[in-house]
Amino acid sequence: MAKTKSAFFCQNCGAQSPRWIGKCPSCSEWNTYVEEIVNTKPEKKLWSKADGKKNKAAAPQVLSNVSITDDHRMAIPDKELNRVLGGGLVYGSLVLMGGEPGIGKSTLLLQLALKLKNQKVLYVSGEESEQQIKMRADRLQLKNDELYVLTETSLENIFAQLAHLEPSLVIIDSIQTVFTEKIESSPGSVSQIRECAAELLRYAKETSTPVFLVGHITKDGTIAGPKVLEHMVDTVLQFEGDRHHVYRILRAAKNRFGSTAELGIYEMQGAGLQEVANPSAVLIANREESLSGVAIAATMEGIRPLLIETQALVSSAVYGTPQRSSTGFDLRRLSMLLAVLEKRCGFRLGTKDVFLNIAGGIKVEDPAIDLAVICAVLSSSEDMAIPPKYCFAAEVGLSGEIRPVTRVEQRISEAEKMGFEKMIISKYNKKGLDISRFGKIEIKTVSRVEEVFQLLFG
Repeated sequence: MAKTKSAFFCQNCGAQSPRWIGKCPSCSEWNTYVEEIVNTKPEKKLWSKADGKKNKAAAPQVLSNVSITDDHRMAIPDKELNRVLGGGLVYGSLVLMGGEPGIGKSTLLLQLALKLKNQKVLYVSGEESEQQIKMRADRLQLKNDELYVLTETSLENIFAQLAHLEPSLVIIDSIQTVFTEKIESSPGSVSQIRECAAELLRYAKETSTPVFLVGHITKDGTIAGPKVLEHMVDTVLQFEGDRHHVYRILRAAKNRFGSTAELGIYEMQGAGLQEVANPSAVLIANREESLSGVAIAATMEGIRPLLIETQALVSSAVYGTPQRSSTGFDLRRLSMLLAVLEKRCGFRLGTKDVFLNIAGGIKVEDPAIDLAVICAVLSSSEDMAIPPKYCFAAEVGLSGEIRPVTRVEQRISEAEKMGFEKMIISKYNKKGLDISRFGKIEIKTVSRVEEVFQLLFG
């Protein structure tokens, strides 16, 4: 039998220690060390080059002699996922996708597997049976005769099937359920996750087969397991959204083959996740009458312009202490903007409750929506509706000045495309801006919050 010994591993960063310690010296977290059984006998690699038939030579090459062909990326029928990945799925890449339970990770990847035509796909599930996967596929109303399903958690058995099937794409759902017999700790432990991910990475690189890994997340929103897992993979995708809303957002937290500034938006329907080609149209409500407390902001998610609706409600504080509540917007930044209105502009909001909501259930961090937030608050406080077809894109400083924002031309173009007639920006954005190219929308520039109030409400 192999000689075994125990060691202690940090569940946060994966650091190893021969004894238990309270504070991890690597990541400074407390009470994260757990004892695990490790095998001291050297084991051979689970996946070796002899197992594959389409492996590359291991000899070193001069970098200038390496050629990149036009087909180094796999075409993906999902436009939103294609955009987030940077223009396709790179052959031999290892992609890790994390998100809240029930957000739609398995549905998205099963949709991708079903939509790929003329590609042999292996979907490995350690959490569901074949019947459950079949039921989900029937609900998605998609069919693919080259999709193979395997319900297995043993990495040795998975590699045996991979060597026999030789698929073009592999999906592992999820990495926390997979284990290898060479390590005696339980599935989901730091040692198992690290070793299984390393073997799958070796398989992906040696066979040029892209691999998707589904990862669980902790209560803090980070991917469960050692931090080294995110360093090992090529791309880390975060699937976000509120389960009580229909919209889902796909972001790239890490991408070795593209930008991390791209964004994909989906709508959860009965037939699965549907791509949202024009998110601005669905994030703005079509109202026949104007209501107070509503302002439209032009924001940027990566390099993608979006028009979102900011809703504010200002009322008298009933219980003495005024409440400040924000959904989809940083509460501390809301408090700062309210302080600017109180101190610099003379609006008495200290005795009033202020509630702010970003429509659609999305979270926005772009400072360019500051002006829309302030206008929505003032509109609700004065109970006067903002004139229709108005749009805002500017940052607000602590002294009450209206500051310029980046990519203002793209924001104006998106507002013009959506039919808005007037847009308020900072006057410092006029430098280098060709207003004549925007014929259907009127650009108004301001430098102070007081000017905005005078412009909107007289």
